Amino acid sequence: MSPTELMGEGINLMFSGMGFVLVFLLILIWAIGLMSKLINRFFPEPQPALKTSPNSTALSAAPTDDFERLRPVIAAAIAHHRRTQQFK
Repeated sequence: MSPTELMGEGINLMFSGMGFVLVFLLILIWAIGLMSKLINRFFPEPQPALKTSPNSTALSAAPTDDFERLRPVIAAAIAHHRRTQQFK
């Protein structure tokens, strides 16, 4: 075989291998999607039940925003970072 024929065979083998891999991955993606749909159809996640407590008005007055609780922590982290950066 001449070098030109070998190069042509190599390119042919490369493209056929890449084609088989592409087809396999597309089939795999399709199969995973199908399995996901089947699982969600036959085994749906249970919906959480809403529980009402007798102190529902007291709980609603509490801050529901986590940012208000995290504000001092974030401020302390920024202050610590600034203190440690001064020494470098």
